[in-house]
Amino acid sequence: MPRLLHTGQVIIDLVMALDTLPRPGGDALASSASFHAGGGFNVMAAARRNGLNTVYLGRHGQGQFGDIARLAMRDEGIEFIQPIDPHKDTGLCVALTEANAERTFISCIGAEGTLSNEDLASVQVAPDDYVYVSGYSLLHAGKAHSLLNWLNGLPRSVHVTFDPGPLVHNIDPALISALLPRLHLWTSNRSEALGFTSTRTVADALHGLRARLPGDCLIVLRDGPQGCWISDAHGSQLIAGFKVQAIDSNGAGDAHCGVMIAALSAGHAGPEAAKRANAAAALAVTRLGPATSPKADEVDRLIQEARV
Repeated sequence: MPRLLHTGQVIIDLVMALDTLPRPGGDALASSASFHAGGGFNVMAAARRNGLNTVYLGRHGQGQFGDIARLAMRDEGIEFIQPIDPHKDTGLCVALTEANAERTFISCIGAEGTLSNEDLASVQVAPDDYVYVSGYSLLHAGKAHSLLNWLNGLPRSVHVTFDPGPLVHNIDPALISALLPRLHLWTSNRSEALGFTSTRTVADALHGLRARLPGDCLIVLRDGPQGCWISDAHGSQLIAGFKVQAIDSNGAGDAHCGVMIAALSAGHAGPEAAKRANAAAALAVTRLGPATSPKADEVDRLIQEARV
């Protein structure tokens, strides 16, 4: 049975809701504030809630934030295999959500920013496993090279997903070039894809990505309420989104990614998997908080309602 092996970073989100961000040097009162497991946890929770067994390969720290992360993973049925790092706590992200559902992040990395060759050598990988790689991982000197060495040693049958994230331009181009030939799935939002390919249209971005990725790599380009674009051996197409009233966009891309991987692992073709991912993201933005992915039956229900 396939599993999701997540190599990214679980951190803790301090989620604060406010009307609008203050001007530089200003002040504002938040209407709410709460701590949640976030970062890579959001993708794993989405995959787990949609039937895919999930293992966190990253580190987690000693302290109050590490405790929150471990409790959240246990509650979701996510396995974690690294021991507690006795020297650092798990990192923190301040997530500011404005009334228009836009969100702003400020992160400080902790124990999860390091992963050694020895950490990864103990991982048992099956031929049908799905490995998730975050662009944030390639920003950390204590993680990037060991992760790439490990990935390049895996059998080609092991499916590798890459989500570059908004800081993709800060990644060493040599690291990106080493990773791209290994991918089966590229998943990003529109602005990330346009920035990475230095293009101005979705069509050009898909063309630019296709030129750099393996022929069997599925490209998914999330486009907000419109849905997502996919590109595969059969060409490119828009998979329509679902109309909802958004209240919080935090975690929507993670929900999309986790459900996309879960659907592919269950045998769905790219277009059907993308439809399920669109439904999950649509439901996620109707809920407050970072890890708001729905379960599989909720995804089924929204798709059925749309058909009716």
